[in-house]
Amino acid sequence: MFRSRIWINLETQLRHKSHLEALREKVANGPSLQDFISNPSPVLKDESLDWDSYQGRLKRDKGEEQRLRLPPWLKREIPTGKNFSKIKEQLRHLKLHTVCEEARCPNIGECWGGGEHGTQTATIMLLGDTCTRGCRFCSIKTSRAPPAPDSNEPINTAKAIASWGLDYIVLTSVDRDDLPDGGSNHFAETVREIKTRNKNILVECLVPDFRGDLNQVRTIVDSGLDVYAHNIETVEKLTPYVRDRRAKYRQSLFTLENAKNMNSDLITKSSIMLGLGETDEEIEATMKDLKAAKVDCVTLGQYMQPTKRHLKVVEYVTPAKFKHWEQVGQEMGFLYVASGPLVRSSYKAGEFFIASILKNRKMNTA
Repeated sequence: MFRSRIWINLETQLRHKSHLEALREKVANGPSLQDFISNPSPVLKDESLDWDSYQGRLKRDKGEEQRLRLPPWLKREIPTGKNFSKIKEQLRHLKLHTVCEEARCPNIGECWGGGEHGTQTATIMLLGDTCTRGCRFCSIKTSRAPPAPDSNEPINTAKAIASWGLDYIVLTSVDRDDLPDGGSNHFAETVREIKTRNKNILVECLVPDFRGDLNQVRTIVDSGLDVYAHNIETVEKLTPYVRDRRAKYRQSLFTLENAKNMNSDLITKSSIMLGLGETDEEIEATMKDLKAAKVDCVTLGQYMQPTKRHLKVVEYVTPAKFKHWEQVGQEMGFLYVASGPLVRSSYKAGEFFIASILKNRKMNTA
């Protein structure tokens, strides 16, 4: 009798454990709190296309649970090596964050490790590791009230960059809609600290849209940076589904154009993700919009789903197709175009971007 009760209790515990594990798995694969907080359906030009219909289209294209198999041209080795370990250790010591880690970039091993040319590239993420927005393609943590920015971050960032001996650095950040200035003064201070230590270091700032506030844009433009970058991310029709409701397609174009108007010598740059369900016509229209906004440089790369709760990949665009868009961009007259499956807005900045800009400038002055 006593033994029977023990077996019954064990069976009950096992069933409870199995049920609990199933529940945990369901929660892990389900939507996050941000999915419920964010409003996914602002007013659209096409009133008939809403969030539900977009999700339905993805299901029809790929199936309810099916995820596309990763093609061979997108596979990468696990990051290792002395350079990779050195950068990671120094970042942890100085309490600095990188978009390479937070956004789970597939190029982290190649960039931090130096690649075949031994050039180390890292994109520093300012203002903490928690964003006030919840874009559906991005794996960075979100919160309405992130921790206050680290006042020592501008100096620590400049020290790290000076010790790496880099010629080119990319500074980016999370969105900080909770701050009165959107974090623009923190950005500007970091640029000035870097330039004070080495005025020859070229600095690119990949900044938020600052909700279209031109005073904040002006703060960045006047900081002494060399490249003003802001990503349009996707085509206009998909913007409400892919980006946070506060991020607007026309607002992004507005900030890019005005940055150029404030300083005509400033190089401006933007990036487009492909594979989210956009059409060729929409991609070309986006590139034309960027050119009309006086953007100098554009990069196009493959969208990669960071976790199960983010948007699925609709299509893995082939290298040949990316090559086509590179040719289209060149024909449109962009100063520089980088287009490839693993290209990111800050990917191999020193190696690809500077060489192209210097080449164009030499040709123009010859």
